[in-house]
Amino acid sequence: MAGVSKQAWPAPAKINRFLHITGRRSDGYHLLQTVFQFLDYSDQIDFAIREDGQIRLQTPLAAVAEEDNLVVRAAKLLQAQAGVTLGADIHVHKQVPMGGGLGGGSSDAATVLVALNHLWNLHRSESSLSALGLQLGADIPVFVHGHAAWAEGVGEKLQDIGLDEPWFCVIVPAVHVSTAEIFSDQELTRNTSPIKITDFLQGQGRNDCEAVVARRYHEVAEVITWLKAHADHLPSCVLPTRMTGTGACVFTAMQTEQDARALSAQLPAGWNAFVAKGLNQSPLLTRLQQEG
Repeated sequence: MAGVSKQAWPAPAKINRFLHITGRRSDGYHLLQTVFQFLDYSDQIDFAIREDGQIRLQTPLAAVAEEDNLVVRAAKLLQAQAGVTLGADIHVHKQVPMGGGLGGGSSDAATVLVALNHLWNLHRSESSLSALGLQLGADIPVFVHGHAAWAEGVGEKLQDIGLDEPWFCVIVPAVHVSTAEIFSDQELTRNTSPIKITDFLQGQGRNDCEAVVARRYHEVAEVITWLKAHADHLPSCVLPTRMTGTGACVFTAMQTEQDARALSAQLPAGWNAFVAKGLNQSPLLTRLQQEG
């Protein structure tokens, strides 16, 4: 027997406003500084609660075994940690591209943790869910947290930050970039000096992964070159061209939706892009608040 939740739960994309690699731990994880901001561009996840304890993903990914899928792993981890006897049928309606540096898989996993915590009436705290998420991926805690954040450590040490909320034009090159591949590249800068929030707010910051990805993927390099030539000089441009995460997506930001869509309309034939508003509060947190 199963019951369907009333509305889809969003799993929003994120962008990294900058990304510095400041060191490397003995276990191989990279230390970083970054700023996460959400976009009003999301996957949607539907849940039907099961009484037999089974976790069933109704929308498998062809290239990912079910036992490796973060959605399934998150649900089973929460189920085991809480000792709950309920299960769930899970439908993921994908919109956020995979391998784009937009956090799609991590966001899906965070939404599973937050939604099932609510739907199973577990009453686990945000910090408890974030700790579970961190076992699965370094980006998951910020999606659980739900606020734009300055992040350090491996990305789990979060401090809320107030940002402007411009309109982003995000270009999606036709390549899938492996985070593990980029972080293992010998030419990746791993000793960037730490900066302070005030430095970032005054315009400092870059993406240390960008040069490595551009060297490995000409499609990303072409997008960066085009955007810098066609967007960065515009009066309405409020952020310089930058790659997000470990790629492949590249963004710039405009003052208005009209400006962002006008830029998107000028893209070379065959390029894919979307326009989305930056958000300091995640749509997932807004959805949870609506549940009361």
